[in-house]
Amino acid sequence: MILASNRACQPPTRSGWQQEMAEAIRTPRELVAALGLDPRLADGAERASELFRIRVPWSYLRRMRRGDPLDPLLRQVLPLDAERDEHPGFTADPLGERAATAAPSLLKKYRGRALLIATPACAVHCRYCFRREFPYAEQAEAPRWQEALEQIERDTDIEEVILSGGDPLSLSDARLAALTSALEGIAHVRRLRVHTRLPIVLPSRVDSGLTAWLASLKWPAVVVLHANHANEIDGEVREACTALRGAGATVLNQTVLLRGVNDDAGTLAELSVRLFEAGVLPYYLHLLDRVRGAAHFEVAEERAQRIAGELAASLPGYLVPRLVRECAGAPAKTPLPPRFGA
Repeated sequence: MILASNRACQPPTRSGWQQEMAEAIRTPRELVAALGLDPRLADGAERASELFRIRVPWSYLRRMRRGDPLDPLLRQVLPLDAERDEHPGFTADPLGERAATAAPSLLKKYRGRALLIATPACAVHCRYCFRREFPYAEQAEAPRWQEALEQIERDTDIEEVILSGGDPLSLSDARLAALTSALEGIAHVRRLRVHTRLPIVLPSRVDSGLTAWLASLKWPAVVVLHANHANEIDGEVREACTALRGAGATVLNQTVLLRGVNDDAGTLAELSVRLFEAGVLPYYLHLLDRVRGAAHFEVAEERAQRIAGELAASLPGYLVPRLVRECAGAPAKTPLPPRFGA
């Protein structure tokens, strides 16, 4: 208990992004103590974290407001008792990813693209994560990459490979290079996309080794970030985004619409502006994927469309992300039109 208390008061000294990942907060009580919150908050959080473990990097925690249990960044990572409630329509596999499995670690949902689950590891455990019950032990193991690569080589329809997880940037530069080197040998692969939250929650990951890997790729690379609130975009994140662009990557962002975090047009507009100032274009605004344990984050579809309408009316078009819902088995994401007026 003494060690945990001291650690809450003294964040670890930085010694590389991998060390920062290893030293991330892993218990609700440590998180609550670090932010000076009512210790009673940890009781329900402990129960919920039995279902889905907690993980929060110190670099992300430093952007939260001390003493505020409603801080929008904290709400994304603090387990709540509400996660234990059952709700109709909320399931372990809301996007039907088991049915889309083409090979171990490889999902093919849409024509021309395949998603490679490169690793189960992630720097942060977001409470609304649609893969919180994904069977990583069965699928996301490095020895099984070979089966996925062989399937990609057989399927000449696949022109784009999407690295996902977990978070693919939690892999070392050497392992990323080994994976992309193998993909470069497949003639029909023409594009690489990387879906990652690490440059947002752990911007130190974007170091010289990572940018050298990106710059060395033979294809145009697209890096899709995941930021939900303007308070996530600080100076270190802006530097990381600049470095990604300097390595030749196109950098986009996708946001999840979350009740109590960003469910109003003003908040989303500020996020779009901050992203653009960092050289990142807003891409998608997702309705919540209805994963079990996340119902308390859901925003009703009609309200989401009205928020999207207000957002569109307040910003130039290039700063307005497309409101979409992902439906299991659909051939593409389903766009939802904004609603204007009362």
